[in-house]
Amino acid sequence: MSILDQLNKDMITAMKQKDKETLSTVRMLKSALQTEQINKREDLSEEEEVTILAREKKQRMESYSEFKAAGREDLVLKLEKELSVVDNYLPAQLSEEEVRTIVQETVAQTQASSMKDMGKVMGALMPKVKGKADGSLVSSIVKEELTK
Repeated sequence: MSILDQLNKDMITAMKQKDKETLSTVRMLKSALQTEQINKREDLSEEEEVTILAREKKQRMESYSEFKAAGREDLVLKLEKELSVVDNYLPAQLSEEEVRTIVQETVAQTQASSMKDMGKVMGALMPKVKGKADGSLVSSIVKEELTK
């Protein structure tokens, strides 16, 4: 079952339960997927759906930190709820240790030795962790490994 199909089912469930917050988030996610599908003019692959949802999560995380810094607790609580809904549709996130292991393997495979090789490492690494790990975490671990 595609993520879009699951969103449709969850939207109906949220309507029946009168869960307005979940319903609005599911509708936003569904809209993002459908917009991308229309632009592409064909059905999205599961990987593409995960990429779009990861982008939606990233946007919410950026807003979350801005609202937190501004002291807008009302908006912070709303975004926490939205983030929990988005997380339901994304694959389980890798732990920092798992990311570190994958980074070390990729550095060894690409025979990277300095920061000059960061692009080569990131190019080989991102397809392995796409949607499963935060890009900033991956980047910081790669920098750490290459400066040893």
